[in-house]
Amino acid sequence: MPRLPRGLRRSTKVILTLSVVMCLCLVLIGAKKTPIPEDLGDKYKTWLEAVELIITKEERDAFLAIKKDYQRDAFIEQFWKIRDQYPATARNEFRERYEAMIEQARHEFGDLTGDRSKIMLLNGLPEARIIIACHELWPAEVWFYSSAQNTGFETLLLFYRRFDQGPYWLWYPQDSIRALLKFAPPRAIGIQELVSSCRYDQGQAVAAAIGRATSGGALSFMSTVSDLLRTPKSPSKEWVTTFHTYSTDLAPTDATFNAEVAISFPGRHQNRTIVQSIITVPVDQAGLADLAGHTSYNFVVTGEVLREDRLFDNFRYQFNFSSSDIPGDQIPLVFERYLRPAKYDLVIKVEDLNAKAYFRNQAKIEVPVVDYADVVPPDKETAKLLAEANAAISTGAATLRIVPPRGELNTGMTRIETLITGSDIGRVSFILDGRPLLTKVAPPFSVELDLGSLPRIRTLEAVAYNSADEELARDEIQINTGANRFAVRLVEPRRNKRYVSSLRAEAKIDIPEDKVISKVDYYLNETLVATLNQPPWVQPILLNGTEELAYVRVVASLPDGNTTEDTVFINAPPHMENLEIQFVELYITALDENKRPVKGLGIDDFLIFEDGLAQDPMRFDLVSNLPIHAEILLDVSASMEESLSMAQQAALGFFEASITPKDRAALITFNDHPNLTQKFTNDLGKLAGGLAGLRAERGTALYDSLIFALYYFNGIKGQRALVLLSDGQDEHSRFSYEDTLEYARRAGVAIYTIGLNLSRKERDVRKKLSRLAQETGGRSFIVESSDELPVIYEIIQDELRSRYYLAYQSSNSSEDDEFRTIEIKIAQSGVEAKTMRGYYP
Repeated sequence: MPRLPRGLRRSTKVILTLSVVMCLCLVLIGAKKTPIPEDLGDKYKTWLEAVELIITKEERDAFLAIKKDYQRDAFIEQFWKIRDQYPATARNEFRERYEAMIEQARHEFGDLTGDRSKIMLLNGLPEARIIIACHELWPAEVWFYSSAQNTGFETLLLFYRRFDQGPYWLWYPQDSIRALLKFAPPRAIGIQELVSSCRYDQGQAVAAAIGRATSGGALSFMSTVSDLLRTPKSPSKEWVTTFHTYSTDLAPTDATFNAEVAISFPGRHQNRTIVQSIITVPVDQAGLADLAGHTSYNFVVTGEVLREDRLFDNFRYQFNFSSSDIPGDQIPLVFERYLRPAKYDLVIKVEDLNAKAYFRNQAKIEVPVVDYADVVPPDKETAKLLAEANAAISTGAATLRIVPPRGELNTGMTRIETLITGSDIGRVSFILDGRPLLTKVAPPFSVELDLGSLPRIRTLEAVAYNSADEELARDEIQINTGANRFAVRLVEPRRNKRYVSSLRAEAKIDIPEDKVISKVDYYLNETLVATLNQPPWVQPILLNGTEELAYVRVVASLPDGNTTEDTVFINAPPHMENLEIQFVELYITALDENKRPVKGLGIDDFLIFEDGLAQDPMRFDLVSNLPIHAEILLDVSASMEESLSMAQQAALGFFEASITPKDRAALITFNDHPNLTQKFTNDLGKLAGGLAGLRAERGTALYDSLIFALYYFNGIKGQRALVLLSDGQDEHSRFSYEDTLEYARRAGVAIYTIGLNLSRKERDVRKKLSRLAQETGGRSFIVESSDELPVIYEIIQDELRSRYYLAYQSSNSSEDDEFRTIEIKIAQSGVEAKTMRGYYP
């Protein structure tokens, strides 16, 4: 906060007085800060002082409420982590830069409380720092920024140290020139007289700084200072709440109940030991929820693992049990962590959500080195139930991993390698897209795949067997999925395997770039049994002791609400088949005779035909309720030079009008090759930054760029739209138009094409752009001038927000992969439906 100006007179303008009053209000607000406890260690007091300018009130209060040093250390690490602007890198550039500035400020200025320290910490080092040593003036400095971090424009600042004591203060016009003089005469003095005792260069620097501060008036300078002292944008407040949910502390007034904790080490995962914990809660101690006749027990387990008095790991699980699933008088809560062999403190807090009571246990554990051998859990009834689940832990005799091919858009003949451990592998079978491909009986266990001429998504599975034809290990990858794939696959339990007492549920998750998993839910049939908030995504599940047909379902969620799931049936009869249900999703635009979207239709207004056969709609919704992923594919070839500026402005207008907090947009530019200029985001600043600084040059690779843009949609579900703007014919692509059309049909992305200033001689280009839109459910526009682009983008935006979501289960159960045509008819007269023309199963 800027220091309050001194020397205010009654003649000060009213508007300036109001600014001072506002500053005083801020001071009073700041005075209400939570006081620092006297017993807080010097280490943490020093840290609070260092981050005073960037810590929020919520963060400061939360930090001061922490009672244990290891939790304070964990808080500090998380404080810096959420401010990391580039989390994909191994470094935290923001923290490194800020801590380096802290160290330099302390070295240069002695402390962090002065104005110089605050300005430097928030704006970086000045480009020029002139030390003023004039005979008649107090010690002073002039700082110059050509573009200060918080203002973005040239800034000159004057700091001075009155009476040659204490810190340096920033000079304000209200302080008057006299405040800079050691012996000020009673009369008014000018700038030139002020600097008359200075060396020429120093005098000029002081005069320039004073002139810049006074040129726009005192209020203007205060506004500049306010910008200079503006703290960085505060991160989400949610992380503080989340941090506290992982606390294992109890309040003195919390009700408690009794439970027992047993620890075992049933195996290892790579170089870590599996630590399996079983918490048994007596039924008579647990609260029972009754919701419309459905009774259940519900618990949350929070844990901390300490090593050498530092937080090494923390975790959180939620368990739900139907009362009918508890056969005895004990409720077992089971979870696993992977820890390196060492000594730890394990702190566990169990919250009974129904009884509003807690159990807390802290114990020292020594995690041993576990060989790949069967390890028997403790001799307890509940632990015996887990023997079957623990049998699924790898013995280490054999492992198999498919090495994904390098690069993107893989096509043609491609060799896929595997990594194998163990000596008992007799053969490895490869399955491509669900069909057996080949079996190799000797190393190297690799395969040569023909991926075709287009970068289609392909699924490759490898299964290793021993000489007795028993399965030892398996792995599965998807090729050409792109960076946005979000998928989950149950590695355990195995499909159609038989389980009686327990099983081990283990999920493998593909996460989109720059995303994190918020939670993973495990279901037994339709009963939610456990919620995991952090890896490993492994959960032992207890069964009812019979071999009844059942299924395990896993659902992974992202913070934005997107989910993906997988299901595995267990104890299925031999004749039961896993049927692939062909669920077709359509996004439909209804247009009137004037090509305007028709709103207000219902599910009964739509008739669906696949290859001429009527289909029954199963789901229906308005797209205005659903998120949109949109890409703009912008031509920046040399011929776009005159139109590029308007195209940039129009594209930005489209982003501003279309992208809400739940939507995402990306920008891809192209000339003789495509370039991902901005990844999917809802940050308009980043999208605007991607549009800035573009230059029109080189030729046009339209078809290659279209395939690249469609490929970037891989792994994204829901409504997707590609908006292409180009002014010319393809010149450099290795893919043909027929390749692009075929790829577009498979992608399921609505393509909106805008042909800019295409001459009538380019009828072929117009025809091709129109067909791309028609086949995919988009729309084609031909405009003569870039001035028309804002209107076209507005039409597209309105259409995307007015579509209908319709889904049906295809009645065609054949296994062919031929193209299936789709036709949508609308019962209302004069209304036509527009959607993709068909799909490949």
